[in-house]
This record gives sequence, structure tokens and C-alpha cells, in this order.
Amino acid sequence: MCTLWNLSVDEELRVKIANSDILPFLINSLDDDDIKVKEGAGGVLSNLALSHCNHSMMVEAGIIPKLAKLLKTDMEGSKVIRKEARNALLELIKDQYYRILVIEEGLVPVPMVGAASYKSFKPGLYSWPTMPDGTEIEQTSKGPSKFGASELLLGLNVGENAELEEARKNAIVGRTQQQFLARIGAIELDGKRESQSDIPTDNRFTLLPWIDGVARLVLILELNDEVAISRAAESIADSSINEHMRTSFKEAGAIKHLVRLLDHNSFAVRSAVIHALERLSVSSSLYHVLEAEGILHPLVCTLKRSETSGSLMEKTLDILARILDPSKEMKSKFYNGPVNGSKMGIDAARSLDASARLTGDKPVSIMDSRKELLDSTVITRLIEILKTSPSNLQRKVASILEFITIIEPSMETIIKVDVSSGLEAVFQQKAVKDKEADVEGQELDEYALELEEAGLAVSAASRLLTKLLDSEQFCQKIDSTHFTKLLRKILKSDIPLRNKDWVAACLVKLCSISSPNVDFENPINMEVTLYETIPRLIEQIKLSLSPETQESAAVELNRIISEGVVDSTRAVASEFGIFPLVNLIEQGSDRAVEAALSILYNLSMDSENHSAIIAAGAVPALRKIVLSQRSHWSRALRLLRNLPV
Repeated sequence: MCTLWNLSVDEELRVKIANSDILPFLINSLDDDDIKVKEGAGGVLSNLALSHCNHSMMVEAGIIPKLAKLLKTDMEGSKVIRKEARNALLELIKDQYYRILVIEEGLVPVPMVGAASYKSFKPGLYSWPTMPDGTEIEQTSKGPSKFGASELLLGLNVGENAELEEARKNAIVGRTQQQFLARIGAIELDGKRESQSDIPTDNRFTLLPWIDGVARLVLILELNDEVAISRAAESIADSSINEHMRTSFKEAGAIKHLVRLLDHNSFAVRSAVIHALERLSVSSSLYHVLEAEGILHPLVCTLKRSETSGSLMEKTLDILARILDPSKEMKSKFYNGPVNGSKMGIDAARSLDASARLTGDKPVSIMDSRKELLDSTVITRLIEILKTSPSNLQRKVASILEFITIIEPSMETIIKVDVSSGLEAVFQQKAVKDKEADVEGQELDEYALELEEAGLAVSAASRLLTKLLDSEQFCQKIDSTHFTKLLRKILKSDIPLRNKDWVAACLVKLCSISSPNVDFENPINMEVTLYETIPRLIEQIKLSLSPETQESAAVELNRIISEGVVDSTRAVASEFGIFPLVNLIEQGSDRAVEAALSILYNLSMDSENHSAIIAAGAVPALRKIVLSQRSHWSRALRLLRNLPV
């Protein structure tokens, strides 16, 4: 082992060692009882990790869980092996995918910022202790003890707060340990010894168990070093890979510090903080905590700045669109219970009140912060983004504008601004202009992605337009004929079917307020039926796992075709509806079989459909129904007679 350790210093030999049968043996040796064998294996693997070309082989061989276990286990005489394990993992986490695997094993990458940076840390030694997220602990003692014992022993007697959640207990433990190390100046002793390393200080990291790592990153956010703060915020973003980690950062108090840093003078700090908040905002349980901490005001200010970079603007809109979700807001108006697994407003109010008590500030009402969205400058900026941005940003802006229509039912502010021009820009995207779109010179995957994003943007804009049509003032202002033509084109486009539901709903609503001069050569209701309803029903018959859903879809489709809607049978055939209908007569309920037989009979009246019906396997299925004298056998026989068999 020691010989291999020495040889693996040479890069060419490293590659030879990794490509041989020695690699699995080295990894298995990490579990050896002999500490010297472990150290030798760890040293070789640490050197192998220095060559990027070896990383995939090492990860596939299962090295990450083994090394992580060594770092999380504190054994006697394990100093060398822990160092080698850390060095190997630090090389692997340079790849973002391997970094995720390391974090999933319970280790968090923490930047080495230098012991000098921690000198600016000022713990609240003389204030009543609080939870890491800022929540105050009720003072159960009538007065301070003579020697301050009540404060010192608070962790042993917290009164009503004794019943703490596991995440909060871990946050308290982590904070206590890291603040203690910072106060005695021992938080980065290893960093001092490695100060002569060839690695620049700005690029050095260490790996800590997640309880300590989360607490250390939050502690760095309280320092005065801008570079350290930026690196900590980026590490928080990288580590927020799942619900467990995001909740841990919330309980550790990261959110209040990140929101505070949104007003920082440094652009680098603001960018890193926005990135961290964007990753944290993925959790629906944190929406109200973020809003209660006052995140809307700095985000709106960022939105107003015309010089805001594209990536920063995208992340800002991401956070706003998640917090200001119109569907969740509507649900909260009519339902006072838990939404998305969180208690509406309870955690948020607790966090907000705690923050106010700590700072001495008067709590800002959530509704007051939302009123900033009604500023005409903000709405004008949103519509400008709607007109000039790609589809992914248009979708988010349309969702935010819809939220504004909910908090201001009169819609006066948004109607005064030219919102129609923004909607028109969304509906006239290149990807949705023509069903026969030119995809030459464009990869099919790229075109499919473009259609997907365009469909989401169009769906959000259609939903916004439908909401705006509730206003009589807006109806008088809008050119309904023009928007009807735009939406009819979209209905016939190649955007995904699931994105056409709001387009269809909006078209029907527009039709009801249109002037009599609208071109009715192809009635709106008929087009909605052909391009949205029929494809949706066929998709339900084809993909639904629920027999009841398949049955109701087949019955509804049969009703449409029986009413003689023009081109309805052609629409069923063009949407490849024959195969799922044949499957339905073999496996469906009696009612579904009856509807499917009726639809197929109508389709068989056109000889062009005969080959498709036969190819779908209809003949054996129909004969089986007739010979077994099942119910509807007469319908099956009539369909058989229509086919050239």
C-alpha cells in the first residue's frame, strides 16, 4: 500500500493504477481493521483523485460512501485517514454531480475563509438567547440569577420549549459548537497550517458533517468579509439539494441573514445571495417564511433596476413567481388549513415577530409589502420583460401579473398600463405562429424544448387574459377580434396539449364578448372541440390508469362524434385515437366498450380508416365479443360488417 502511495504521485502511474483491478481492492481496504492499511489505501485514492480522468471510475466503484463514512466517524488514531479521505472528496466535489452525491452522504462543502475573518464575529453574549432562526425563547425565570446561571443553563431547562423538533435541536447544537469555536479562535486551525498550500485561499474548502456545516455557513453570513459571505452563500445554494437540507438552513437562521444581505453594496454578494435564496425557494414550505422575513421589498427593487443582469433577473423572477403563486393564493382565500404541507402563515408570523423583537423594529405587514407590487413602475417593468424576454421568463411574469389581479380585484393599476402589448408578444412567438414550423437547421430536441417553454408561457398568458376579461373596463379596451385570431392559431399549433386548456377557456370567454363581426367561418366552439377537447379525451383514454377516467372520456368523445361535429372523426384518426379505442373494447367496462364501439363504427364509415382499425387488432377483438355473446355483440357485428374482412 505504501509503495503504491508513493508511485501514485506520478500522473501516468495514477492512470494505470485506476485502470487496473487494484481500484476495487483499494476501496474495500478502507474497511480493513488495520489502521495502517486504511491509511495506505486512503493515500493512494487521494492521489488517484488528483487526476480528473479517474473520477468516473472511482465514483462508479462506490468510493464516495466509503470516504464519507470515514469523515463522519471519529476513531482513535484516524487523523491521517480522515485527512486523505477529505482530500479525495474535495477533488471529487469539483464536479457538480459528484458534489450532490457527497452532500447526500451527509457532508457539506464549507469555504475556508481564514481565521482572521472570524474576528469580526460578535456573539450576543448579554442578550436573552434565541433559537437559531430568530425565534425568542420565553423567559420563564422571574429574574436573572446572581451568577447568570439561568442563562448559562438555558439548554437544560427551556420550559415550554422543551418539546423541540429534531431539525431545531440539530440547529441549536450546530450553532453552539460553531460559535464556541469562533469565540476561542479555534474555528480554522487547520487553515493556518495549510496557509502555505499551493491552493489559493479563495478556492479552498473543507468538508463538515451537515449539522456543523450548515451552522458554519450561517455563521460566515454574519461576518464582515465580503468574499467570505459570497462564498458561503454559493455553498448554501450548492448544498440546498433536497428538502432536508433546505429545512436545515431555515432552522439554522440562514434566511433572515440572506434577506438582509440583499441590500448589500457588493454586487458579488447580492448575486450569490440571490442564488442561495432561489435554491431555498424551491421548497413550498419556505414561501411564507421568505415573505415574512421581508424578501419582497429588495426583490422588487432589483426588478426595478434596468441594469440588472439577465441571470440575476431570472433568479429574482424565479423567487417571486414561487412566492406569488396565484393558484396557492386563491386556495388560501377559500381554505384556512395546511397548504402544501405547511401551516399557512404560522411559521412565517413566528419568524417575523422574532425578527422584529430582536431588532426592535416594527413588523412589516405582508400585505404592506405586497402593495409595492401595485406600483405602476413595477407593473410597467414586468410588461417590458413580458415583451422582450424569452419564454421561460414570460411564463413567470405572466404568473406574477395574475397574482397582482388577485390582490387588487378591481385591476385598475394593471389596466392603466398597456398589458395587451405584453400578452400579444407572448401569443406571437415564433414557436407558436405556425403548425408547420420550419425546423430545418434546428435539432428536433431543441425544437421540442422550445415548444415546451412556449406552451408554458402561452398557458400562463392565457390564464392572465382570462382573469383580465372579468373586468368590464378591460373588455372595452381590448381588441377581442385580434386576440381571438391569435389564440385560434395557437390552438392549431404544435405546443403540448396540456398547455392548450387555458387557451381554449380564454377563447370561449373571448367569443362571448366579441362583436358580431368576428369571422365565424370556423366557429370557436368547434375549433376548441377539434384541437383541444378531442385530443385531451384521447390522451385520457390512452394514458390514464383509472378505468373510471377512461370510461368518462370515451362516453364524452362518443357524445361529441354522435352530435355530428364537423371533422370530429378525422380529428380522432389524426390524433392516433384508433389504437387506444381498440384496446378499450378489449379491457374496458361495459359502458366504455359501448362508447368505443360506437366511435369506431362512425370512424369505419370512412374507408380511409379501415386499414388503421384492422392494424390495431380490432377484428379478433370484435369476433371474440360476437362469439361470446357478450353485451353489445350486435354493435360489434355491425362494425365487423363495415370492415373489408
